[in-house]
Amino acid sequence: MIVGNGLIANALKKIDTEDYLFFASGVSNSLEIRSSEFEREFSLLKDRIEKHPGCRLVYFSTLSVNDQSKQESPYVLHKLKLEDYIKNNTGSYSILRIGNIVGNGGNPNTLFNFLRNQIFQGNTFTIHQRARRLLVDIDDVSKFLQTNDDHLNNQTVNFAYPYYFDLKEIVQALESRMQKTARYTETDEGDFYIVDFDETANNFFIGIDADQYLRDLAEKYI
Repeated sequence: MIVGNGLIANALKKIDTEDYLFFASGVSNSLEIRSSEFEREFSLLKDRIEKHPGCRLVYFSTLSVNDQSKQESPYVLHKLKLEDYIKNNTGSYSILRIGNIVGNGGNPNTLFNFLRNQIFQGNTFTIHQRARRLLVDIDDVSKFLQTNDDHLNNQTVNFAYPYYFDLKEIVQALESRMQKTARYTETDEGDFYIVDFDETANNFFIGIDADQYLRDLAEKYI
């Protein structure tokens, strides 16, 4: 069973089964501060757990919980609260902390969508030179879940392509694919955080070059 109808939910349809409860209807805006939005997700999660006690719950969290600068943000605190609730109230679960998702549609403010739209519209935007981001193809999320089923039971796993892309790398890949020059300024700002990827996540991407992964994302979703 899939809860949700967004980017992640649509990608899970190919692996949907009655033995699993895929919860993909959470707060997706990391800047969200409204308690009503957090409570909506929490209430829905509790309701679905109670109604489907025999299913393994698959919950999608965020790699941002590893960012020490965001430990007090309402979004991160909310995600950690729900992770703890899941661990204490389900017999079987998988928590996938994912990076910046790239796919068709979804939130227009995700990194890839934002940069693509700015370039397409000819807008001038700012690149933070010190920023690095972890990307993941939405299709890799469902493939990873399907191929690592046994390992993921009652586990919390960090998942993204294990390379820290700088923003200029991403912009250049988009420029090449779109055949359009981006208009941007640069500032000596930005940061990133280190994520520990376990062997299963690293092995999933073995043999895939970072430059090729980025080019493939641009080719696939532009």
